[in-house]
Amino acid sequence: MRNYVEIESQQALQALLEQRNRVEHYAFQGVDFKCVETALECEFVDCIFMGCSMPEAMRRHLAPSCYLFPSMQKPFTLFPSELYSAATLYRGYDPEREESFKECYDTQVYTHYVASGKQARDIGETLARSLHDHSISDALHDLLSRYDERAVVAVMGGHALSREDGGYAEVARLAKRLTEQGKLMVSGGGPGAMEATHLGAWMAGRTDEELDKAIEILSAAPRFEDRGWLALAFEVMRRYPRDERYCSIGIPTWFYGHEPATPFASHIAKYFDNSVREDGLLAIAKGGVVYSPGSAGTMQEVFQDAAQNHYKTFGFASPMVFLGREHWTCAMPVYPLLESLQEEGKYRNLLLSIVDTAEEAASEILEFK
Repeated sequence: MRNYVEIESQQALQALLEQRNRVEHYAFQGVDFKCVETALECEFVDCIFMGCSMPEAMRRHLAPSCYLFPSMQKPFTLFPSELYSAATLYRGYDPEREESFKECYDTQVYTHYVASGKQARDIGETLARSLHDHSISDALHDLLSRYDERAVVAVMGGHALSREDGGYAEVARLAKRLTEQGKLMVSGGGPGAMEATHLGAWMAGRTDEELDKAIEILSAAPRFEDRGWLALAFEVMRRYPRDERYCSIGIPTWFYGHEPATPFASHIAKYFDNSVREDGLLAIAKGGVVYSPGSAGTMQEVFQDAAQNHYKTFGFASPMVFLGREHWTCAMPVYPLLESLQEEGKYRNLLLSIVDTAEEAASEILEFK
């Protein structure tokens, strides 16, 4: 079965239409055919057009085998051709003006999302969200295709983890080391342990002292509810620009839109549908998952991951590394439960380990082949 060739930029569109007058089995996303003089001279067969602008004459002469998905009037882009970044998600936000957060793209989308209903009943709204999330998944997998599947490592953990907490620095050190060792770090893309993951990846290639200084700056606003939380993140990014060799992917959701997405993630795959986002996050982390202390949400992810590994849903099991012995054996005794269930044969294929330091956690992940 032949895959559609995707065209997602004006440059690629111009190059294609300069080379041929018959275009077959292509998918065009968010491009403007009105800007290409030769568009009217081309024959389009079995093509998909998603959110494209085109002359009316071209629209009338498309072959019946073509599919046309026009855009809809929404405060969000239905067909994003690439993942968000801090610059695009927070477009309109000025770190020097705290109140500008209410005006940025992310807040406008969240406001619309809540007003329309998290469980919207309007078919136009649900369709628009689904088309957006489909495009985000497409862009996400385009990016992941550049990496070995076992290089993708996730960190799960609580959104309430303070920047002042020693666990925050531990997660950041872990992510920094794994990123420098060629891993692509992913997380739920929010505050707390998730932010620490992307801070560590952002600081890859720098000294540990610089990482400590960055955390010191951030600690002036320890929690995401504190005034200046987002502005200080942008301050750290300005002071310590990212080494372009290193990336990370945050995968947040507007379902939890009251929690701002961390801008430290170089690529942000933000979804409307939390179930798609949650399942996809664990599905792509084939290089293993590190569980830092968390509560209900992290517990859900533990057992969802355990099921995937038990059934080898994606062909093989990957490491489940629990960071924090006291938390995972006493405060929330999940680890001994999983060990017991595996010994009884109720779980199989779980690659379990429990550690106390970033160095130990990194070693467990790096030993997985």
